[in-house]
Amino acid sequence: MRKLSGFVKTISASVLVLSLNHSATAQDGLDGVEMPGAATVCFGMLGISEQRALQICDALALKENIKARELAQRWIAEQPGSAAAQFALAEVLVRVEGNLARALFHLNRAEALTDYTSMGRAIAAGNAEWHYLTLSQLSYIHQLMGNQEASLSYLDKVEAVYGQEMESFRGWPLIKMQRWDEARESANKVLASSNDPRERSRAWNTLCAVELASLRPSESLEACDKSISEDESLAIDDDSYIDTVYLLNAAEVALSMLRFSEAEEYLTRASRSLNPDSVGDPWINLLYLYMNQSRFDEARRALDNLLIWRDQQEPIVGVMNRAEHFLVSASFLLLAGYPEDAATLSATALNQPDRTGSFSADEAQKDSIAALINYIANRTAYQSKLEQAAWLDFPESLYARADALGFWFKSWRSGRHAASLFAQPQTLMNRLRPYAPLDVHIPEWLEPELVTLLGEGVIGAILEDTLAEGAFTLNEGYYFAYHTEVSALKGNDEATLEYANRALALLPNEEHMLKARLSARVAEVAWRRGNTEVALNNYEVALQSDPSIFRRLGLSLPVNISGVDAPFERQVIAYLEASPRFSAAADGLNLEVFPQNELTICLSTRGGVPLSCVQMGPIDETLTLQPEQQLVQEFHEKTFGLGYDISQSQRMRLLGSSVILSSQNNTDARQNRDAVLRP
Repeated sequence: MRKLSGFVKTISASVLVLSLNHSATAQDGLDGVEMPGAATVCFGMLGISEQRALQICDALALKENIKARELAQRWIAEQPGSAAAQFALAEVLVRVEGNLARALFHLNRAEALTDYTSMGRAIAAGNAEWHYLTLSQLSYIHQLMGNQEASLSYLDKVEAVYGQEMESFRGWPLIKMQRWDEARESANKVLASSNDPRERSRAWNTLCAVELASLRPSESLEACDKSISEDESLAIDDDSYIDTVYLLNAAEVALSMLRFSEAEEYLTRASRSLNPDSVGDPWINLLYLYMNQSRFDEARRALDNLLIWRDQQEPIVGVMNRAEHFLVSASFLLLAGYPEDAATLSATALNQPDRTGSFSADEAQKDSIAALINYIANRTAYQSKLEQAAWLDFPESLYARADALGFWFKSWRSGRHAASLFAQPQTLMNRLRPYAPLDVHIPEWLEPELVTLLGEGVIGAILEDTLAEGAFTLNEGYYFAYHTEVSALKGNDEATLEYANRALALLPNEEHMLKARLSARVAEVAWRRGNTEVALNNYEVALQSDPSIFRRLGLSLPVNISGVDAPFERQVIAYLEASPRFSAAADGLNLEVFPQNELTICLSTRGGVPLSCVQMGPIDETLTLQPEQQLVQEFHEKTFGLGYDISQSQRMRLLGSSVILSSQNNTDARQNRDAVLRP
């Protein structure tokens, strides 16, 4: 759940006080302040006449960020005792660099220079606007940095000194501190007393989060819809602009109610217009949704759109949601067959602190999910290296096995870290709830990995408490899916089959990836018990819905390998037999190596329906691999990945760039975004 992005529409203190240039109501609190000069908007406030401030505002408006920084620094160097100069540099640091810590330093100096206890004294000193802006921005910065008590304290100061009503801004800090009753009371107070659409939309958004935390999703969705309705009333022209965050929150609530098509509709609506000031990127949510449903082509396009959206974000937004971009990208790369890059992205998300003040989730939640994905990515990279060792020559295969051990150790270390972060029972219960609201998102197809991390006994006990609390009321299929994993790891074949079949019968049709995991578990047990037909059917379903599941679980496919009796073909067959992804079985799936124009490897059902086929193409002379090794490697990449060729440059780009660079206009992206951004 996200806070209203109205806080960051201009990334200035005036946003916190309802954009004084647009709201007569907000201006009423400063009735006694005489604003000299023309009605110039600077830092979101009308009437600022300080020439240096106006120059900085002009530079910021023109995206001349370096010039704005130089002007502000020069002002402070010449007038270090100027509260206006301290505030101006702080504002540049926030807008241009997203450097909240440094901005806080200068805001604290500005506050020390304007320590007024009444509006009269502020006016007499000629610093009323700078004091007002400083207090407002201090509340906002503290809220983003996680100091919610300080944020509320500065809201109190604004009210005490200037008589400005700030009730509509109290809801979010109270939510961050999980003071749900106080947040509900605050929101209802605003709705009862205010006719301002902005204040009312904030209040409804507060109720949206509060009711969701209270396990009342129906009331929450109604509140989210009302926040959208209030925002619609602010539209200036016929093409109504809806704040991205309202739509994303509504989508999150819809998902918690398992209304997948409704959630997708909200997200698609949000994705139609770029919103660089929004703390939410709808393409993150759409990418997760497409992955869950095995809609991989749409997921691949969503990844491109995600990058375009991210490149347009303001720096302050980038420091708030960069971990989200890293983690969803890592999840997709994990499926696509790039586990090492997924490990790098998830490690980056784990090691770079985010500003989570605009999200109901906190830093610890982000870290736990990042550690979990890093654990899975390194474990998958371990399996991938074992595959490579099967077809490499002896010296190279030793290096591959050594690399595999390195990934195994990294996986173990990340797993221990993730387990420690998930150790609290209440945290676990929240995570086991399907599409847990108010938390950092973990794909439902990855959540069963918690059983491996924390142990079957721990999860088995927590599951019963979670069920009793009503977390699986909407669909008990998720409850049985977790029990399938518990039973599989215990080696209880009878219970694994029973729970998996119940889960498969109950889970929503949209849960393709989670069902693929269940099918893989059923296939493994059925094959071990000699039920060949059931096993092969489930192997086929799992492979078609989630080809990467076999690497992630370290499973092998039973195959009957056959081929032409010739030296080249015999070598290819030998590599396939040595691969950990295949085990020889006379009644397994068909795996054939045969000439058809060019040499072809084809995995097919017992009935001859192709599941994955690769034909030898041009030899890549830049590789040290022999032609037969290249063919086997390509077959593994296509069979146990998504088959997308994601260039190294794009994979590096997913790691992002400096927020200073990202604050500049991306000319190419702006020229192409209309062609790429589509629902």
